[in-house]
Amino acid sequence: MITRTRMLALLSAATMLGGIALPSAALAQADAAPAEAANEGSGEIVVTARRREESLIDVPISVTAISGDALTRTGAVDITALQDKAPNMTLQVARGSNSTLIAFIRGIGQQDPVWGFEPGVGLYVDDVYVARPQGAVLDIFDIDRVEVLRGPQGTLYGRNTIGGAIKYVTRRLGDQFEAKIRGSYGSYNQRDIVASVTLPITEGFSVGGAFAYYKRDGFGKNLFTGADQYNKDVIAGRVSAEWTGTDRLSIRVAADYTRDDSNPRHGYRLLPNGTLPDFQPIGDVYDTRAGVGDDNRVVTKGISGTIEYELSDAITLKSISAYRKGHTDTVIDFDGTPGPVLDIPSFYKDNQFTQEVQALIQTDRIQGVVGLFYLDNSASGAFDTVIGNANLTTLTSGKVTTKSYAAFADFSVDLTDRFSVSVGGRYTSDKREGTVFRADYLGIRSPLFGRPTAVPFRIRTDYTNDRTDKKFTPRLSLSYKPVEDVNLYASWSRGYKSGGFDPRGDAIFTPGTVNGYKPETVTAYEAGMKGAFLDRTLFVNAAGFYSRYRDQQVTTQFLSGTTVVSSVDNVGKSRIYGWELELRAVPDRDFQVNASIGYTNAKFQQFLTLDPVTLTVKDFADQRVFQNTPKYTANVSATLGKDVDGVGRFTITPALSFRSAYSLFEVPNPVLDQKAYELVDVSIVWTSPDKQFSISGHGRNLFDRKYRIGGYNFPGALLGNSVIGFYGPPRTFTITGEVRF
Repeated sequence: MITRTRMLALLSAATMLGGIALPSAALAQADAAPAEAANEGSGEIVVTARRREESLIDVPISVTAISGDALTRTGAVDITALQDKAPNMTLQVARGSNSTLIAFIRGIGQQDPVWGFEPGVGLYVDDVYVARPQGAVLDIFDIDRVEVLRGPQGTLYGRNTIGGAIKYVTRRLGDQFEAKIRGSYGSYNQRDIVASVTLPITEGFSVGGAFAYYKRDGFGKNLFTGADQYNKDVIAGRVSAEWTGTDRLSIRVAADYTRDDSNPRHGYRLLPNGTLPDFQPIGDVYDTRAGVGDDNRVVTKGISGTIEYELSDAITLKSISAYRKGHTDTVIDFDGTPGPVLDIPSFYKDNQFTQEVQALIQTDRIQGVVGLFYLDNSASGAFDTVIGNANLTTLTSGKVTTKSYAAFADFSVDLTDRFSVSVGGRYTSDKREGTVFRADYLGIRSPLFGRPTAVPFRIRTDYTNDRTDKKFTPRLSLSYKPVEDVNLYASWSRGYKSGGFDPRGDAIFTPGTVNGYKPETVTAYEAGMKGAFLDRTLFVNAAGFYSRYRDQQVTTQFLSGTTVVSSVDNVGKSRIYGWELELRAVPDRDFQVNASIGYTNAKFQQFLTLDPVTLTVKDFADQRVFQNTPKYTANVSATLGKDVDGVGRFTITPALSFRSAYSLFEVPNPVLDQKAYELVDVSIVWTSPDKQFSISGHGRNLFDRKYRIGGYNFPGALLGNSVIGFYGPPRTFTITGEVRF
């Protein structure tokens, strides 16, 4: 077990990789943006977390900002790399998928990616809210920066999110011709190509695009079918057009498309089932013997339009319109064996339209935003639960539609040169309609998944119902600058996530499922400090937080008779507290250190749910824990650079990240739960004197740690004792070359 002392020692040791030791009290990071993205000389970080450009020091919100160049330079493949750079955050590929995202910030999130559920952490692509997690593991290309906002959001952004928000900001085109192409080759026959171009057409009008192709063999094999496991086969692209007709008007239209044909990820068996050879853990953790099939496709696409008009020097009007659509066809083998012991063929479909209008206000003393937001979303899907040992299939299908209307406002007032107050509020009305159908069939598969002659012998759920939830969520913060470049702040806010309907709800087992589940709420308190010290060569953020979480929506699945049933409960209440320290040291252009450490202590005070043994509601608070919430997270990296006359610039960046032990579900399970682990990476980059050419090498997970990022827990003889795990990437090496024109 890695103790807190050992964790701090690891951080100190990694910091010394740069040639100096920082005081342990300063193991923090203002953000992970590189020196060049931080105006090298001043080290300043500019973010748009509050819908306007401002120094990170002035923002009374916990924010980590990471530039696209920094992510590329360290070999980050997709946005899950943010987990190793921001404190108190879990960002991973969901169990049994390649491109479905699960996200938790300070203990609040949503693991279950089934249709109709909303994430606890909101994802935005260029201010467009992405309602569904399928296809949300965004690759790192054509990106300007990513901003991670911790705590409830809703007075500044389109959709209310209870745990936090991730802003994925793509590059703007500008008015200069620019083109680049990047190619990579690496472990497991990795072959990547990323290309982008900006074409000025006339003065004030440019078009551009980016294309990405990712191909890689699997980390493991399906020992039954011979197919690759954990492979990658993705193409993605973006096109955009930007027009600035006058000094006051700008219009941007953008479209994107991603297709993921990677094989489905099947889990590795962690427990045997008697002496049967097919049911033994076998091979490497990336291997499987799944027999459900190897077909998988995820397609996501969207189009958006943004119009900004400067009505006056103090008021700017903004409109953001967007439409997104996604479709997933996949299979999950819960048992990891050739037979249909517990197989789940499935598909998901979703589409959304969002419209947001804002008035951005900025005067000498007052800055703020007033906005209206509308969301029209439809999410549907179906899956078979095939239990071969019972010769039984349960079909689950349905649809959840959401119409959300909201009005929000947030204003900051500088009462004096040193003291300011920020007040915000949001009113949200969410109407949801849910349709759920569940039926039992004798035999293997239902009519939707390959057996058209199958006839149900029992209807388990068949209803359509709707509910409307309304909530006002306020926010208040105070900021005080005792000296220049130091900001002390305190904030209070409320967050909210609407209720809904369990798409898997079983009306035989839990008749109340037809009424849906209630909203969940959080009241969050935070106090912190942001500052620049030592002639602006050391940037420090510190924050402490406390939250009261109520009516938390928790999904429980277990065997009932000869089928798997689901229940979504508002389990009661909990409390969460912790702290974060972040540091960025930039003593000169040739050396910088980034580090962060976070602590989260989350505990259920009431956990009311159905006991499957006694069929009565009991309080399990003393037997439940928060999932995907390690107590400690930490990271540190040191970048050293050297210019060689006539040769170019060389940089090396060693990095260490750490996560303490965590549970994958609310019920602790020593077989599934992940022990503490650390990951070590290193990147070396050469850039030509004219910056047109670069070659980089990246080694990730150098000590080849095997760590679980997801799992399923279906023990028992009928289900083949199916306890399986899914794992993060192994040790990999990649060489990348880039040419700029």
